[in-house]
Amino acid sequence: MSKQKISYSEAVAELEKILSELENNTEVNMEVITQKVKRAAELMEFCKKQLHELDAELEKVLENLDD
Repeated sequence: MSKQKISYSEAVAELEKILSELENNTEVNMEVITQKVKRAAELMEFCKKQLHELDAELEKVLENLDD
């Protein structure tokens, strides 16, 4: 993934854009498709990691409420 930091929302927006481009593209350029699929995989991994981190933080907050 690129070295610049992106937010979860930006990653989701970029994923939606990639999906739209792939769905609406009538030309079959395997090189472009491959690049877009690779980028989408990177973005999905980033989003997955963000969601796991958020889940862990929420678990800690909920544990502290029980104390």
